[in-house]
Amino acid sequence: MENANVDTRVSPGLHPDNVKQIDGYDDDTAPLLGTTLTAFSTAYEGIRAVHDAREKAKTNPTWNEAQQIIHTDDFAQKHLARISKGFDSVRATLEKQIAHFETELATPLESRASVGISGEIRKYVKDMTTEERHKFIQQAIDEGDAVSVSAVLGAPAYLSGLTADFQRTYTRYWNERSAPETARKLKAVQGAKAMIEERAGLVFKELEKAVGAAPHKAQALRKAKTEAEQAFVLKDIG
Repeated sequence: MENANVDTRVSPGLHPDNVKQIDGYDDDTAPLLGTTLTAFSTAYEGIRAVHDAREKAKTNPTWNEAQQIIHTDDFAQKHLARISKGFDSVRATLEKQIAHFETELATPLESRASVGISGEIRKYVKDMTTEERHKFIQQAIDEGDAVSVSAVLGAPAYLSGLTADFQRTYTRYWNERSAPETARKLKAVQGAKAMIEERAGLVFKELEKAVGAAPHKAQALRKAKTEAEQAFVLKDIG
């Protein structure tokens, strides 16, 4: 983090620079995480603004401590609404992106060899022991053997002696190896979603600290103020 942008009054866990530390963040994935960075920046700067407002409230000679809390809490609630909306919106977008990349990495394969060759490969694999079969497929994936991999994974699983679950798993491995950019993007948006889910809750405590009182105390003070002001309302006599 850049020291110039760090405010010791705010939790470092909410600093937007944390987004740049997400596994998979680089020049290619940065655009995908731009809104996540903005959401954390909105939270960080919002909490900082409430701290500043609290300090300014203390300089108002006409406000006692209760009034300072009430006015600062009013300001904090406005920021909370903006911050919450931002995190909710970004999280929804990330979920859509995750679903999109997951679908791409789960796309079934199509055989790249002739029907005859593909059939021979599947028979060869099916005649293996379970251990040999999995070792063969994993090695084919590691070596980038598209002909063998597509022959086994591009047809009904049972033709190669596989279960549907294992076929899906191996398809995912192959697609990740064949499309590392997509796999990296998926990892990045998953990391961003996890960061929001883990840290967005810090906002409530941070705003409470900035206001100088818990929300229920501010609400009680606000209620007492309203009730007291009722005594100064002119009432019709008649």
